[in-house]
Amino acid sequence: MTQSLIHDLLIILAAGLFAGVVCRWLRVSVLIGYLVVGAVLGQGVLGWVLDREHQLEHFAEAGVFLLLFSIGLEFSLDDLRRLGRNLVVGGAVQMTLVAVPVATASLWFGMNWQSAVLVAAALSFSSTVLVFKTLSEWGQSEKPHGRRAIGILLFQDAALVPLLLLVPLLTGSGPAASLVDYVLLASVSILCVVAVVGLRYLLSSWLIPMFAGYRSPELVILFTLVSLGGVTLAAYYVGLPPAVGAFAAGLIFNGNRWTKQIDALVLPFRETFAAVFFIGLGLIFDPRLVWNEPVWMLVSLAAVILIKALAATIALQLTGLTLKRAMGMGIGLAHVGEFAFVLVLLGLESGVLAEVHYQRVVAIATSSLILTPLLLKAGLRLVHTNDGDEVASRHKPDLSSKRQRATVIGAGPIGRQVASQLEIVGKDVCLIDLSPINLHPFAQEGFRTVAGDATDHNILELAEVGEGGLTAICVPHDESAGRIVRAVRKINSDGPLIVRCRYQANAEKLRRAGADQVVSEEAEASVALLRLLDTLNSGPESPGQPNGQVAIK
Repeated sequence: MTQSLIHDLLIILAAGLFAGVVCRWLRVSVLIGYLVVGAVLGQGVLGWVLDREHQLEHFAEAGVFLLLFSIGLEFSLDDLRRLGRNLVVGGAVQMTLVAVPVATASLWFGMNWQSAVLVAAALSFSSTVLVFKTLSEWGQSEKPHGRRAIGILLFQDAALVPLLLLVPLLTGSGPAASLVDYVLLASVSILCVVAVVGLRYLLSSWLIPMFAGYRSPELVILFTLVSLGGVTLAAYYVGLPPAVGAFAAGLIFNGNRWTKQIDALVLPFRETFAAVFFIGLGLIFDPRLVWNEPVWMLVSLAAVILIKALAATIALQLTGLTLKRAMGMGIGLAHVGEFAFVLVLLGLESGVLAEVHYQRVVAIATSSLILTPLLLKAGLRLVHTNDGDEVASRHKPDLSSKRQRATVIGAGPIGRQVASQLEIVGKDVCLIDLSPINLHPFAQEGFRTVAGDATDHNILELAEVGEGGLTAICVPHDESAGRIVRAVRKINSDGPLIVRCRYQANAEKLRRAGADQVVSEEAEASVALLRLLDTLNSGPESPGQPNGQVAIK
């Protein structure tokens, strides 16, 4: 039995690696690759992984718990307050306008009301990961349509917890029992919220300072995993879904000086178990369902995409967007997100959802995810064709002056300091970095971000480098900095350009390539850059620093 489990796990992880490489090459979400390769490995095609003993389900559940724990870590109450009306109005309207017609159609096709409610709730989700990543890469996350779309997605993330709590109640057999269950669930949920608040305070004021004194990453990660398991198990014992406990554990660790470190330490575990989870979903899915019912599946997929696009368009219009921008972002949200899989899997395990209905929902959700990159690109192109967005004109600051713009290339420690300093002095800052993960905290803080190679003309255009303003290049390699300088100068020939230089010997090459100022890392580069920024803000080149070079004595 153990040998069979190891054999199946090795096949799944190897297939996940292959799917990840192919998806990166095709520039599509790895989630799509996991689902597809799982379907190929399962009983419907190759039959290499059958899991008759259901041992892999435990690893899949671990993936769900770590995924929800990470969502709890990143869940920002500040973002919720900042989005305000856009979050509540847009999110509630979008989910309602999707759930009502889907539930009605499900009842008409013969589902019981419990299954219809669960399927409708699942299909109302869109993918926060895919949409946020795409908006960041296109430099749209802080534009009016991007902020409103993110507001809807954050509402969906928040709605996941009460929907998870709803699943056990859908198994009730009578009205009286259901009423008692609802009262009991409400009481336990309130106590759970109080416990989360208390544990969060205890963690930040006592436990974290105690463990920080040991300066041991091993203790940090062990304490995190024990806490995650303990809170999840406690939720199970009091009658709540364990997934809610995992999310609550993330909230407990949210908002303190350990949060980013914990997220980085848990990341390898999360990604590994998430791969097992999504490939496991693919194993359960039988592709023969699509082959046997092609017309029904195509009509259902088209109907779901249409309903979700219309619902999101109406919701976004109610938040103040023009029709064309709302329609563009509505198309971008017209897919089914990864949380739908979490919800329907819980429904299947609880007996609320029959396996045939589960198979159909998974088929529709997987198909929509495969179409997601095309939907997002089509939607964002439609947004860009609109020249008269009144919302943008009301909320976007006046950037007619070139001195108000600034671009920081490289989101490392030095780039982070430079971006913060530029924001303090009133610049509209855009950050460019190869890694969306590096840019994620900046986007959450309100910076414009663009993920991609800064030598690419299209990436620089998305960051609006060609429209003038200061550019600060803070990448760690001089050769890369030289290529970026030349690329920037092709579209911005007269804007101030500062470059971090790792080795003094390369400073002259960078100046010849087009840099106005070069800061050597042999000096304290971050300090030098910040001093140079002060100089540029106060006037022309600082006296006593000839040849456009900054040195620290």
